[in-house]
Amino acid sequence: MLGRVAGLGSTDRPSARPSVRPLGIQLYTLRDLLKDDFEGTIAALAQIGYQEVEFAGLYGRAAGDVRKVLDRHKLKAPSGHYGIPAITDTLEQTIAEAKTLGHRYVVVPWLPEEVRNPDGYARSADTFNEAGERLRKAGLTLGYHNHWFEFDALEGGRCGYDILLDRTRRELVVMELDLFWIRKGGRDALSYFANHPGRFRMVHVKDMAADGAMVDVGQGAMDWPTLLEAAKRAGVEHRFVEHDEAKDPLAFARSSFAFMEQLRI
Repeated sequence: MLGRVAGLGSTDRPSARPSVRPLGIQLYTLRDLLKDDFEGTIAALAQIGYQEVEFAGLYGRAAGDVRKVLDRHKLKAPSGHYGIPAITDTLEQTIAEAKTLGHRYVVVPWLPEEVRNPDGYARSADTFNEAGERLRKAGLTLGYHNHWFEFDALEGGRCGYDILLDRTRRELVVMELDLFWIRKGGRDALSYFANHPGRFRMVHVKDMAADGAMVDVGQGAMDWPTLLEAAKRAGVEHRFVEHDEAKDPLAFARSSFAFMEQLRI
């Protein structure tokens, strides 16, 4: 099925422009295509010019088989999303899978509603520290990816995100800042970058229209040159474009790559 989704005549990737840092895409964007034609979709992303991908599940495939597909198309997977049970109940299995895939980061993408309170965020931070210590011994790093709810004001005026930042140990837990969701939550990404240098290693590059809708990267109202320069200064290493509900995921991938490429940040 190689190449069927992409409709491409060749899987040769264009030569990368050396002054531009590698760009990645969160594969949740293309989840339906990946279920139907995994390697064809990966091949299409490589031909567009992506050099990195971030996983959110393996679609029933073995990690070793997925790694072979990545290697064939010269793609790296520096991080992947894993639920809470994967860093508590089955951490050794998660470590083995992450190492097979070539991950550096194991990222928790979500906290359930029942822990979105001061005590719950504190307990979650403790869980992250414990898992982060074990991951560090295995040569990996734990990360956390936000949505909007972490920025809701809690009793005392704090928000859950600040509790997580303050209570997790910076040498054990890093953050993957979703630039759409922090804006949706009413907070300023630039402030977090400035106030917490070194805590952010990855960002999700998702654009927001003036009415708050999610749109293709470069089609919204977000100031990407300012945001991406600030992210770079704060220590961000990996940037993954994403759209939660793209009507045409490959068209999104192409247009978003083209926009990010012309920024040259």
